[in-house]
Amino acid sequence: MIPVFDGHNDFLQRMVDAGAARDSLWLKGDGTGHMDLPRMQAGGLAGGFFAIWTPSPESDLDAALAVMKENPPFSLPLPDEVSNADSLPRALAQAGQLMAMERTGTLAICRSAADIRAAMEAGKIAAILHIEGAEPIADMDALHVWHAMGLRSLGPVWSRPTRYGHGVPFAFPGSPDTGPGLTEAGKDLVRECNKLRIMLDLSHLNEKGFDDIAALSDAPLVASHSCAHAVAPSTRNLTDRQLQVIAESGGLVGLNYAVGFLHPEGRRDPMQGFEVILRHLDHLLNVLGEDGVALGSDYDGAQMPEDLSDASKVQNIVQAMLDHGYGPELTAKIAHRNWIGVLERTWGA
Repeated sequence: MIPVFDGHNDFLQRMVDAGAARDSLWLKGDGTGHMDLPRMQAGGLAGGFFAIWTPSPESDLDAALAVMKENPPFSLPLPDEVSNADSLPRALAQAGQLMAMERTGTLAICRSAADIRAAMEAGKIAAILHIEGAEPIADMDALHVWHAMGLRSLGPVWSRPTRYGHGVPFAFPGSPDTGPGLTEAGKDLVRECNKLRIMLDLSHLNEKGFDDIAALSDAPLVASHSCAHAVAPSTRNLTDRQLQVIAESGGLVGLNYAVGFLHPEGRRDPMQGFEVILRHLDHLLNVLGEDGVALGSDYDGAQMPEDLSDASKVQNIVQAMLDHGYGPELTAKIAHRNWIGVLERTWGA
């Protein structure tokens, strides 16, 4: 198998919800969700970014999901901001779960590219502690605390506002050019992340915020789980202009497997085969080049295509790339080498 390193998953909240059964959920699986250790091993999913995320109130999420299940067009308002007081306990609980997974001896929390390589060589899951939506970070002192805990990747927003910036609303068709840019606190956050060599994740960020980070950051620009707007005009996808900016920075985009962001008409119907996925990959490669494209599944956070229904199926996309003519070298780059390369350029060796 060609190993796969993945740009985004939302597994940690499942660990929180499992309570006393968390170790069994990770080590054995319970047949639910998209990920656990046995399914990752079966699919050659060698590691990735484990996201800490605070959901909006259930009533807001339920209403959003109900709308998005209908065929487009749709346009949802941004949820309200979530306070630091509400998000911090949940974030710490999820971070604790990742540390508990490390204590089983099957996973290593990685703070450098060398750590990732060492974990993969040892047969351990190589995990990056990532925060999606910076609500748990009250100020720059808190950022340093999180960095000391192992934080190496940060998305300033999910699809709602924070004190740092604004996410894109879920809409189809739509443009990511919605709302204002980063706040002054957001600009300070970018500068401090650069000093600490924390990767900044542009997925979910609106276009003006994207441009602010591009102007301020001295690191490669990265979108961990996004698709091509030219193929599927969702607000969550990246325009060709944005892709070109990422390319010029030596950055990278991880392809999101979420059906609603892949589908050219924005539908959330069951998706079979790899024709649409390969259209996105071809487009991303055309703009970003062979070193700028990777994978970012969104496992345990979105509706998956049938042929990528869980982590055990990851080799299906590897085989699809080979069958499409990418060849073993390019396929291995997209599968894992490009992620390690951009992290080395961001964090240092």
